[in-house]
Amino acid sequence: MNSAISGFVQEKVKANGITLSVHHGGQGAPLILLHGYPQNHMCWSKVAPELARYFKVIIPDLRGYGDSDIAAPDPEHRSYSKREMALDILGVMDHFGIARAHIAGHDRGARVAYRFALDHADRLDRLAILEIVPTADFWAAWSAELAMKAYHWTFLAQPAPLPERMISADGPAYMDWTLASWTHSKDLSAFSQAALASYRAQAADPARIAAMCHDYRAGAFFDRALDEADQRAGRKINAPLCFLWAEAGFPARTGDPLEIWRAWSHDVTGHAIAGTGHFMPEEQPEAVAAALRAHFVQT
Repeated sequence: MNSAISGFVQEKVKANGITLSVHHGGQGAPLILLHGYPQNHMCWSKVAPELARYFKVIIPDLRGYGDSDIAAPDPEHRSYSKREMALDILGVMDHFGIARAHIAGHDRGARVAYRFALDHADRLDRLAILEIVPTADFWAAWSAELAMKAYHWTFLAQPAPLPERMISADGPAYMDWTLASWTHSKDLSAFSQAALASYRAQAADPARIAAMCHDYRAGAFFDRALDEADQRAGRKINAPLCFLWAEAGFPARTGDPLEIWRAWSHDVTGHAIAGTGHFMPEEQPEAVAAALRAHFVQT
């Protein structure tokens, strides 16, 4: 799977006992971009070239996604937990000799990003979270309406091999339906052909479908328990946090998503992005790039 991001190169990086596919380009302060479900590094393909004018941009495929290794699952769902994925990112930083970095994450990548902020505060400068609220808060906010919109949280977390077999009946069609249904326009017009090809190829691989399901099983159990423990302990994120969300996306259905993040961080700013669904880096790349640049470029 080629990068298809202008000015970026792909490198295989050994980190935390697995090999991750990492795309990187640009110069300056290090900025790590983490993708979400059901995507891979290509979710940043419209944003990364602009940010590479100011930063050394590093875009890993999360374990199980893109061209990164597929980790073996375990009964406790630890191997696909955001704590384990945060250790992967720590290994990527060590590979590049980076002591501290900025991190921005969308969707599942945002869950890795805030777990990194809690577990490795000394390695983080500034943080950006796109289109999520913390895992424990999202589960707690479920209503009938949210359950219908976010049905994949319970579907993908069902015991193997139920969701894997159902999706594998036509993985690329399931991918297209999921992508289109979460956009503002309810179609695939926001996605480049290169990005769509990479997402469809991923969805045609039963092993990667299984990895995505393990990601959500970890969210339903291991990750949720970590969040709840942090809430009880009163732990907060120290890094300045910028939160961006879609006016009609998943976080918007939880009440006041910015206020939710204020309960988790000492320093929170943010705003809604207009004219976008869930996939804002591809639906509104200019607005996302401008917001991230404003947050991460400090004068």
